[in-house]
Amino acid sequence: MENKLTHVNESGNAHMVDVSGKAITGRIAIAEAYVDMKPSTLSLILSDQIEKGDVLAVCRVAGIMAAKKCSELIPLCHGLNLSAVSIDFEPQDVNDSARLRIVSTCKLNAQTGVEMEALTAVSVAALTVYDMCKAVDKAMQVNGVRLLEKHGGKSGSYYADN
Repeated sequence: MENKLTHVNESGNAHMVDVSGKAITGRIAIAEAYVDMKPSTLSLILSDQIEKGDVLAVCRVAGIMAAKKCSELIPLCHGLNLSAVSIDFEPQDVNDSARLRIVSTCKLNAQTGVEMEALTAVSVAALTVYDMCKAVDKAMQVNGVRLLEKHGGKSGSYYADN
């Protein structure tokens, strides 16, 4: 496989990739992000005691909405008709701190992949955690945004840890 930037044309100008000649295939992308926080903040989230409301419910909706709006946020992304978007949360204890792992799975049948949608979903969900909880923990950090897996299309499958 060639290593070249697909969003740069022969003249060096940015452009949207022409996918009209590509086959429509089933595609899936899974991404993750972490929000590191005080253990007390995670406890407030899990017991639904954050003043702004149900953090996990709001973050789930924010992530889904972000995936749907990805082409409006990332300039050269194609607008996609997503078949499914899920956002899941996993609270974790890490030494003397805590973190919330956020995982997004995006699916569709299309001529182009869905990686950016999954990455955007976890990013916005993580930023929404920060927004909803900043009154009790301004030191929270969003970390580890990455693609875990992708399936479908000409390049096949990708696994981050392989």
